[in-house]
Amino acid sequence: MSIPSLSAKEGGESGPRIHFFGHESAHPAQIAHRFGGLSDQDPATPCDLAVFVVNPATGVDGITIAAWEALNDSMVPRLIIIVLAEESEADFDDAVMICNRVFDQTVTPFLVLHDEAGMPCALISLQTMKIIDYSTTPPTVSESESEHKTLVSEFREEYLEVLATQGEDAFEAGLLFPAIPLTMNGPLGADIIESYIARIK
Repeated sequence: MSIPSLSAKEGGESGPRIHFFGHESAHPAQIAHRFGGLSDQDPATPCDLAVFVVNPATGVDGITIAAWEALNDSMVPRLIIIVLAEESEADFDDAVMICNRVFDQTVTPFLVLHDEAGMPCALISLQTMKIIDYSTTPPTVSESESEHKTLVSEFREEYLEVLATQGEDAFEAGLLFPAIPLTMNGPLGADIIESYIARIK
């Protein structure tokens, strides 16, 4: 399951204008460079996609919350990246709970699976129930086992219900806010983020 990497896009005809926001502890500038965007922290600057980067260990600061609120009236599509550090057991679920409280209600199309050492190593899609294993190069996609299906069944039901209510184009319309996990120095989640960016015309 490979998705072409994005070339740097700073607006204009080359692609969508992508602006990244977040506390410096979440490394928004570094992640903006990785995905071909800008990190200017100014919500008044026109953009086609606003990406909010969150570090589970530090939460969300007031400036980032204010930037989110400033975009509420413009209906700009918004994506949330939860940064997971490979060397720590960063909690994706806790970060999503914080985002639900300080931003708006988010959705989690993918949940994190951990290896025996407790480190994030794979994602499970709540739509297809397939597992993307990032411990291999390139990542491998496989069917989930029955125990995985049982563990995520309630999350899947909630996610599919939101999709059915909001519609398939709700993300592009600025009505649906996906939260995607990303390892800072690894591949986990990068292809998913690129697929969402590719949906912005």
